[in-house]
Amino acid sequence: MARILEMNLGFLGLQFSFGLQQGNMTPIYSYLGASEASLPILQLAGPITGLLVQPLIGAMSDRTDSRWGRRTPYFMIGAVLCAIGLFFMPLSSSILMAVSMLWILDAGNNITMEPYRAYVSDRLNEDQHQIGFLTQSAFTGLAQMLAFLTPSILVWWGMNQDWVDSHNIPYTARVAFMVGAFLSFGTILYSIVRVPELPLTLDERARIAAAPKSLGATIAEIGRAIRDMPLAMRKLALMSLFQWYAMAAYWAYVIYAIGRSVYGTSDPTSSGFHSAVLTNGEMAAFYNGIAFVAAFALVPLARRWGAASVHAACLVAAGAGMLWLPHITSKALLFIPAIGVGLGWASIMGNPYVILAGSIPPERTGVYMGIFNMMIVIPMLLLAATLPLIYGPLLGGDPRGVLTLCGILMFCAAAAVFWVRERNADGLPVGAVAAP
Repeated sequence: MARILEMNLGFLGLQFSFGLQQGNMTPIYSYLGASEASLPILQLAGPITGLLVQPLIGAMSDRTDSRWGRRTPYFMIGAVLCAIGLFFMPLSSSILMAVSMLWILDAGNNITMEPYRAYVSDRLNEDQHQIGFLTQSAFTGLAQMLAFLTPSILVWWGMNQDWVDSHNIPYTARVAFMVGAFLSFGTILYSIVRVPELPLTLDERARIAAAPKSLGATIAEIGRAIRDMPLAMRKLALMSLFQWYAMAAYWAYVIYAIGRSVYGTSDPTSSGFHSAVLTNGEMAAFYNGIAFVAAFALVPLARRWGAASVHAACLVAAGAGMLWLPHITSKALLFIPAIGVGLGWASIMGNPYVILAGSIPPERTGVYMGIFNMMIVIPMLLLAATLPLIYGPLLGGDPRGVLTLCGILMFCAAAAVFWVRERNADGLPVGAVAAP
C-alpha cells in the first residue's frame, strides 16, 4: 500500500494543477474582460489538447523502450510544460496571453495524464486495479481540495482578497499558481524516482522493437484500436458524454451562480465577486475532501456491488446537489449539496477506469486510456460549441440555469451507466469480486 501511495503521489501535483484551473481560469478571463457567454470557447485548450495529445501519447508510450522506461519520458516532458504554464499564467496581461499559457499548461497536463493512468495499470496486478485507480481518485480529491483552498488560506493569513495587479488579477491567485508549479513538478519527480516502472520483459521488448514508430503508424494504431474497441468501452461513451458535459459546465459557471445567488453581483471586478471566488474555493475544497475520503470508502462497495452500480448512485447524488445549488442564498448552506458533488467526483475519477481496465488488452493500455480521454474531451468541445448558443435564449443568460442543466445531465449519466453494465467471467458485474 505504501508503494501504491508513493506511485500516485505525482497525481496529487498533477491534479493540484487541474484544481487551480477549475477554480481560477474563468475568473482570470473575466478579470481580463471576457464575457460570460464566451467562457466555454476560451476554455477550449483543455479539450482540444486532450483530444489530440492523449491518444498520440498513449500509442507512443505503448511503443517506447528507452533507458528511462516506457512512460517516464512523457511524465517529465509534461511536468516541465505544466510548471511553465502554471508559473506564468497569473502574470497574464491580456486574454491572448492567458489563453496561450492555458494551451501550454493543458499540453503538459495531457502529456503526463495518460501515461500516468497506463503506468498504474502496468505496475499493478489486475486485482489491485481498484485500489490503484481509486487511490488516484483520492489524491485527486486531496490535491484539488488544497488547490481550491489555497487562496482562502492566504486571505486567512492576512492577504487582502481585493489586492489586485494592474490587470485585475488578485495576488492570491498569483501565489497559488506559483506554488502549484513547484508542487506539480516535484511530486511527479518523486513518484518516478521512488517507484520506477517495471522492466519490460523480453517478449514486450521484441513486440515494441517490431512495431513501426512513425507518426503515420501511430495514427493507424489509434484507428485500429477504435475499430477493435471492446463493447464495454463503447458503452461508456454515452455516460461520459452526459457526465463530462455537466462537470465542465459546472466548473465554468458555479462561481457566477454563487455571485448572483449569495452575493447579489455579476460584476467580476467587485468585492462581492472576489468573495464568490473564495467561497467557491472553500466549497470545492470541501467536496474534494469528501471525494478524498469517499474514494477509499468506495473500494469495498465497488467490490461488492460492482463499479457500475456504485458509479450510478454517486452520479445521482451529484445531480441532486447541482440542482439544489442555484436556489441557495446562504454561504453556509452551500456545503450541503457539495457533499453530493463530492461523491460524484470521487466516483468519476475512479470507477470508470476500473470498468475500463478490466475490458482492454494489456498491450494496448496506453492507446485505450488515450482514446477513453477522447470521451472526456469531446463533451467539453460540445459544451464550447453549444452553450454560447443556448446561454441567452434557453438559460436566460443566468449561470444558475446552467447548474440546473448540469443536474439533469448527471441523472442522464446515471441512467446510461446501467447500459454499460458488463459481466465478468464469474458472472458478476465488472468491478465486483466473488465472496471467498
